Order: sequence, then C-alpha cells, then structure tokens
Amino acid sequence: MQIPGIIDPIPTPRDITPREDGRVDLIGLPKQRITELFEAAGLDPKAAKLRAKQVFHWLYHRGVMDFEAMTDIAKTMRPWLGTRFVIGRPEIVLSQHSSDGTRKWLLKTADGHEFEMVFIPDADRGTLCVSSQVGCTLNCRFCHTGTMRLVRNLTPGEIVGQVMLARDALGEWPRAGQADLSALGDDLVDDEGGYSADGRLLTNIVMMGMGEPLYNFDNVRDALKLVMDGDGLALSKRRITLSTSGVVPMMARAGEEIGVNLAVSLHAVSKDVRDEIVPINRKYGLEELLQACADYPGLSNARRITFEYVMLKDKNDSDQDARELVRLIKQYKLPAKVNLIPFNPWPGAIYECSSPERIRRFSEIVFEAGISAPVRTPRGRDIDAACGQLKTAAQKMSRAELDRLADEKQAALG
Repeated sequence: MQIPGIIDPIPTPRDITPREDGRVDLIGLPKQRITELFEAAGLDPKAAKLRAKQVFHWLYHRGVMDFEAMTDIAKTMRPWLGTRFVIGRPEIVLSQHSSDGTRKWLLKTADGHEFEMVFIPDADRGTLCVSSQVGCTLNCRFCHTGTMRLVRNLTPGEIVGQVMLARDALGEWPRAGQADLSALGDDLVDDEGGYSADGRLLTNIVMMGMGEPLYNFDNVRDALKLVMDGDGLALSKRRITLSTSGVVPMMARAGEEIGVNLAVSLHAVSKDVRDEIVPINRKYGLEELLQACADYPGLSNARRITFEYVMLKDKNDSDQDARELVRLIKQYKLPAKVNLIPFNPWPGAIYECSSPERIRRFSEIVFEAGISAPVRTPRGRDIDAACGQLKTAAQKMSRAELDRLADEKQAALG
C-alpha cells in the first residue's frame, strides 16, 4: 500500500482538452504566446505584435469577454479574432454567500472538472483564496480537501481565470469592460463603480485553495506572472502569498521565479505528529523544511515566513508544543509569524478543535517569545469555505439538487 507523501504525487503533464469548436482560449497566455498565435493564424509579425498588445490590454485591464468590445481594433478584425480565439472564464456552477460576508464559488473547467475558490472580505482588505489543482494528493488528515483524489492540475488560464471571475463579481473592471454579471449572484455587483457592494476590493491573493501549488509549479508561476504583470492584472507580489505543505525541492525556485510571500503549513513541531497529520513530512522532514524556509530568497524582517498552525485538541496544542515551536523558529533564525487556525470541523473528521482557552494560552507563549501569533477568525464555516473545508460542493449534493439549482439560475437569467 502506498504511503501518502512518500512519492511525489505529480500528475502527468498534459494540455487542456481541446475545445470542440477548435478555437484557442487566450486567457492564461502571455503576450508573446498570443503574438505567436496571431502570426500562425496569418498576421504579419508587426501586425501580430500590435494586435497582441491591444488584446492583452483588453483582457487584463478591461476584463472584456467579447472581441466586439475591443473598440480600438478595426471592426473588420474583430470577427476574424472571434472565429479563431475565445476569451474564457471557468463556468460558475454554484455561488454561495456566508453570513459573515465570505463568498464561495463552485467552478467547472471546460472539460467538466469542478473546483472551488473563496473570497474573504475584511475591514481593510479583500483576499481571494485561489485553487491550483482539482483535488489534492497530500492527504493531510485534518483537511477535507485532502480526502479527494487528485483529478488534474489547473492550467494557467484556469488559475488566473479565478482572479478574473472575482474581479467580474466585485465590479472592479472599468464599466466599459464589464460583461453580463447576473450569473455571479444577485448582490455581487455594485452599479456605482469599481467597488463591491459592501465597499471592499480584491487586494490580496493567497494560493491556499484546493491543491498543492508547488506540485503544479509551472502553471502556478505562469498564472501569477500574469497577475503581477504591470500590463496584466498588475497586483503587487507583496500582496500575493503562496502556501505549501512543504515541497522542499521547489521552495527555492518559488522564491527565485515567482518571488511572492511564502506560507508553510506546519501544524506540528514533532516528527511523529507531523508524519500523522501532514504525511509529506515522511518525505521532507521538519529540519529539511525549516532549512528551506531559512534559505528562501528575499526573506527578511519585512518579508517574513508565515507558518500556518491548525489547532487540534490534545494533538499539537500543549504548552510544550508552543515552546518547541518558538525554539525551532529561533534555532533557524527565521523572521516569521504564526497563524493559529482553529480547526474547522467537517463530516468524518477524526479531530476536534482546541478550546478557546487552550488556543489563547498557546498564542500567549509564542507572543511572549517575541513572535507574532494571531488567532485567525474562522470565516465562511456555514458554507464550508473555511480553512481546510474546501471540497467540491457537487460531491455533497444530489443530482436533483444540482438540477434544481441550475433551473433556478436559468430562470433568474430569464
């Protein structure tokens, strides 16, 4: 029997299933690749470069979903583009809105695979939790997503498409570029301008959704480059965090080739406990992981490692665990903060959440050692959108329930 975490669970790379109509989806492609496609379709090199620059701008600065909206491209050119290319978005299967303002979308790829993304509004920021894979293979025992099988990696277009869908929903494109957003939810769009209905914007991205980003490194890197591109979505790398469970060989590359903030799903400070709850620890142990954190390019007091630590009753939450966490951080001289995460229950989970008093005491011990250790407020629990709860919602619904939701959505659209 294969032990989770011993063998790198990287699916065989493959292209997205080709569209039946033969058109090429431009979302997720860099400007140079769009130029090459335009040349291959018959434009001369100079025209291809110009058109690629124009289209790239309309895609990522304006958010348009129709070539006819690209007003600085000749009217005769727009049908030529439309017959050869398409501007895609993941399909929205279901949109849910939590009582605390958190929003979760169940999305579907063009070849029929489902995954989720979550938007978390706060007083001074709005954070989008982006998925990198359909399913996951890491089998972290406290995580609901870890109970799914890995279907496949998401493509760059499917990753950056999540960010673009969120911008659609939050009304962040210039008004001239907005598409029909009625399918995104009744209260998601503010008609007054570039703000969401509750006055918050998408300011931060965390690669903490379904999947292990570093097991889909190339696609995650290429998608985030589009997000950070000044001619693309233009979000600062300081506002993007990539979370890993500890794929040590890829961590340095992540720092060098992507350069975003790093979060590490630590969750335990002893080999036995981490082997149990984060099985990749059997392949890349604590010492190896912490040394990779110390070696992460660009690490400084202004750019700290974030350690995620889920609080599990009588498993990893003792005073001794807190003191060992402090010792390890200081031993490796890590500029770090610790996010303490109350365990979010899900059906079949074998763990319980630590008591509020126990979490508070754990936090105090770490704080007293001069290390920031805030307790994360659980968000979106009522729609299974909280940390560790993401699992394709369709798996928990009957076919009849999904058909009913689809009928209601169609009726709402008229």
